[in-house]
Parts: sequence; C-alpha cells; structure tokens
Amino acid sequence: MLLQTPKALYEQVKDHITNKIKSGAWPPDTRVPSENQLAKEFSVSRMTVNRALRELSHLGHIVRIQGVGTYVAKPKPMTALFEIISIDEEIKNNGNIYSCDVHLLQKENAHPELALSMEIAPGAPVYHSIVVHKSNGSPVMLSDRYVNPLSVPDYLKQDFTNITPSNYLLSIAPVSEVEHIVEAVLPDNMTMRLLKISCSGPCLVLHRKTWDGHKVVTHSKMTYPGSTYRLGGRFKPMSGHY
Repeated sequence: MLLQTPKALYEQVKDHITNKIKSGAWPPDTRVPSENQLAKEFSVSRMTVNRALRELSHLGHIVRIQGVGTYVAKPKPMTALFEIISIDEEIKNNGNIYSCDVHLLQKENAHPELALSMEIAPGAPVYHSIVVHKSNGSPVMLSDRYVNPLSVPDYLKQDFTNITPSNYLLSIAPVSEVEHIVEAVLPDNMTMRLLKISCSGPCLVLHRKTWDGHKVVTHSKMTYPGSTYRLGGRFKPMSGHY
C-alpha cells in the first residue's frame, strides 16, 4: 500500500482558506485573517503564509490590497466561448440587472484591413455599432461590431437599448459558421473611458466573426475587464481525440 505524502505547509494553509470560501463560511468581501494570525494559527512562518496567499491571489480566490488587507474575491461571471449567447441573458442569469449605452451607430466605408477580414471590397459600406453593456449599472463589456448591410439591411434602424445587437442578429440572420479568437490586451484610451477602468491590467478580448453560407455577416470585438470576467465553455468534440 502506498503511503500518502503529507502536504507542504503552505498547501495546508491554502486548503484551509479554499475550504472556508467554498463552504460559504467566508463569502465574497470577507476579510481573510492577517499573515500574522494565520502563521500563529498554523504554527508556520509568515513566509509560508505569504506563499499560500500569493498563490490564492493568482488563482483569483482572494484579493490583496496593500495597506488595507486581504479579502475573499467576488466570483467572476463566465461568458460562453463556444456559443453565441447574448450578454443580457448572461447578466440576467447571474441575477443582475442588465442595461446598456449605445455610443455609436452609423454607416461607414470599410477600411482595407476590415474589408479583407469581412471579404468585401475596400470602401464598401458597413454598419458600425459600439455598445457598452452594464450589469447593475457597471460596465462589463464593450461591443465593437461591424455588420454587412447586405445581410442585415435594417441594422441601423434598431433601438439597441431595447434589444441587444446579438439578439437582433440571431433573430433575422442565420449563422452557418462562427470564429472565436481570444487574446489579452492592455486597454486603449477609449476602452478605459467606456469601461471605466485603468491601464494597470489587461482586458480579455473576444474576436468573433460570423458567416451566413459563404458571406461574412459580422466582424465583432467584445472587450471584458480582465479582473472581473472570464471566458469559458464546455463542448463535445467531433471525435474522441484530444
């Protein structure tokens, strides 16, 4: 019979804090005991406790504020990576109130890079919208979307404070193929202003392109504050291979 190797001391501290969080004993925003208190409770050094707290912070379970203290982090909402689900549904499913601000809704001429991506001629007309989606009044996602007028001729006539662009598009434009690309980037000035964030941390950016048959319908960029959101999904592979 194999003997189980005892866990390292810092792992024991991590497990203690993690169990408190998962059990609900320490809900979000609960102040975690100080390094000195934890070191005394577990009879370990502050260096050991510091490592445990540092790793829990990197995992997103706690938030450490210099000069203030350590707190249980609020769970990050997860947006679907492999599906097209409207942001308002995600927010409402999390028990929050959805709202949005429409910052741009106009007709433009496609610049060469956009034209190449949308498989249209440079200078061809496109519809452009910029919408900030909010949860309980706080910005959680910036949607920057270009739409092919040939597929969605009435896009500019919609009131996107009553129906999200995604819901409207899904209701009238069939989707035969979707491309999703995710990257972490530092926000530009417009993103910082509209999402009300600083440049101290990266944002998660989901690039989405949709097709109707052989025609590109939309070219979108969804930007989420990296500190408050995560992207994920679960799906069944086409085969049994990894």
